[in-house]
Amino acid sequence: MEIIFFATAFVCGFVVYQLKLPPLIGFLIAGFALNLCGFQSTELLNSVADLGVTLLLFSIGLKLRVANLLKPQVWAPASIHIILSSALFCGLMLFLGYLALPMFDELSWQSALLVGFAFSFSSTVFAVKVLEERGEMASLHGKIAIGILVMQDIFAVIFLAISTGKTPNGWALALFVALPLLRPVMFWILNRSKHGELLPLFGFFFALVLGYNAFEFAGLKGDLGALIVGMMFAPHKKAGELAKSLLNLKEILLVGFFLTIGLGAELTVNSLLIALVIIMVLPIKVFLYYVLTNAFKLRARTSLLSAFTLTNYSEFGLIVCMVAATSGLITNEWLAVMAIAVSITFIIASPLNKRSNEIYVKIEQWLLRFESDTRLAEELPVNLNNTRIVIFGMGRIGTGAYETINLTHPGVVAGVDIKPEVVDKHVRRNRKALLADATDPDFWQRVNHSNVEMIMLAMPKHMQNIFALEQLRASGYQGQVTAIANYPDQQKELEDMGVDSTYNFYLEAGSGFAEHVKQKLFS
Repeated sequence: MEIIFFATAFVCGFVVYQLKLPPLIGFLIAGFALNLCGFQSTELLNSVADLGVTLLLFSIGLKLRVANLLKPQVWAPASIHIILSSALFCGLMLFLGYLALPMFDELSWQSALLVGFAFSFSSTVFAVKVLEERGEMASLHGKIAIGILVMQDIFAVIFLAISTGKTPNGWALALFVALPLLRPVMFWILNRSKHGELLPLFGFFFALVLGYNAFEFAGLKGDLGALIVGMMFAPHKKAGELAKSLLNLKEILLVGFFLTIGLGAELTVNSLLIALVIIMVLPIKVFLYYVLTNAFKLRARTSLLSAFTLTNYSEFGLIVCMVAATSGLITNEWLAVMAIAVSITFIIASPLNKRSNEIYVKIEQWLLRFESDTRLAEELPVNLNNTRIVIFGMGRIGTGAYETINLTHPGVVAGVDIKPEVVDKHVRRNRKALLADATDPDFWQRVNHSNVEMIMLAMPKHMQNIFALEQLRASGYQGQVTAIANYPDQQKELEDMGVDSTYNFYLEAGSGFAEHVKQKLFS
């Protein structure tokens, strides 16, 4: 049975991908198609889906710093939004119930508020998938979106603990005392796991055993445990490598999650129509995200891209509705409404996020009228004076190129990265490193690149380099551009877009990249 499920998911995902849409849309379509053919989710598929979500939350924790959640631009919009959007949906449902519309007329104000609370969440799974695909997990708008989602997850866990009567037992205190004491041991084991097959197994063990199962045993939500244990490893130097080692396994398991959404929906005409009504309210929910984040001095682009990332309903809403249905507060049809709404908003949000930069450019002048004049430290303009070569992406390849060029031509090269911790590391080592997002249209409008003769695109995600190249050309830059790629077809795509030279870093190292550039620039 599961072979049929995953085969269908592959076929649908492949077809959708050829249309230049994210494969996850195909996975959702596969779930609905299988549902219409009479298939139902199995216990094994549900287990696969749960494993995928647990590993996803563990991976989020690996990239999350507690300090990010404590920033006003994260916790304040998240808290205010969940109150306002819950009230908005509750009011709408009571009004439609007053008009005696089917299903709405069955809701009391308590059950309407509960369903409104369920629809106030946005999907963590979707947001992480989109941000990872675009290489924007470390961008400011990515961090804001993930921070808001983590805050929502915390609210959801608190609700589930209260509504299900599941309270922490005596082991909970012991667990929270033991975790800090175990941290040095955990770090030692991570160091000794090196770089091979033990590394993903290490992540699997700590996410499921110490994270999920230990927290469930202590009367706490297991998914929250996976997130917390991941956050404990976040400061470790191998956290990024651990996240990458889990990537493929997590991606395969999450296919099961998307399939279960479609397979679990009770498709009726009423549930479909009501889901469409709920979807019509989505723009207001997204508008609230934009207004609230913009009110905390974020730039218009950062607020808009964060809001677009959150343009959906959440799988957590399904869990909330399931608890409400079990308690008899709502009917099972509302589960189908939520499943359909979640699925359709995923389909809407995927192309929306893909074209987010284009949309921003078109409405930028209107948005800037409402932007705060005060800039956060992360969004200050970038100074490229006296710089002839700029390297975007200061990972291993970019750093190797920087060092090789700076050795023979000191002072002419600068590195740019979107990760504050990466920039801080390079600054401490006396390298000229700047914090900026190469895919940001405003960055290219505010920076003076008239003295820059060459730009090297060395970001790890191919789409990052594509987006940066588009913005670079739109800004009127006339100098040379060279870029790295993973595969020959990516090299061809970059060359077709006007890149002067491409570099396959699987074949050559960063120093070779720099030598290649120096020959072109200084010959």
